Amino acid sequence: MASIFGHSMVGYTLAKVCDYKNAKWLLIVAIFSTILPDFDVITFNFGIDYGHPLGHRGFSHSILFALLWALVLMLTLGRKNKLIWFVVIFLSTLSHGLLDAMTSGGKGVGFLIPFNNNRFFFPFRGIKVSPIGIQKFFSNWGLKVIFSEFKYVVTPCFLILAVRFLVYKLKDTHYNKI
Repeated sequence: MASIFGHSMVGYTLAKVCDYKNAKWLLIVAIFSTILPDFDVITFNFGIDYGHPLGHRGFSHSILFALLWALVLMLTLGRKNKLIWFVVIFLSTLSHGLLDAMTSGGKGVGFLIPFNNNRFFFPFRGIKVSPIGIQKFFSNWGLKVIFSEFKYVVTPCFLILAVRFLVYKLKDTHYNKI
């Protein structure tokens, strides 16, 4: 898996890119939604195998899960801006599996569960897989994860946010001249 930091950066970026006023709750929920799929690690405590549809990188990493989660939040929290809520939450949740499919380890991501139990990786797998557990994260391995995420996740997110900032600055400058 990518780390909590890499996943969170994507949710932050997606929430900030949408032009939605007073989006504090959307921002918080988008970040949470990028982390939510990894709650599936608790299944190890119940003896559920990694490769099981409910195991790690299984159903909670699927497209269907992202769709259902986004629908629930759109209907309960979206209120006036349902489409924005749906799109941001769906993409935030889906991004978790997408990033995991670009990591250097694991057994793949169950994007199509429950319709197909196969696990998938993308051809590009440059993001170092994050260790499971806080203690293991603070190691040489964890440092390699952070560097790879900075390169492949944080930098692109920063560039997207910088473009967004410049577009809004130019738009404000244009309207102030009129």
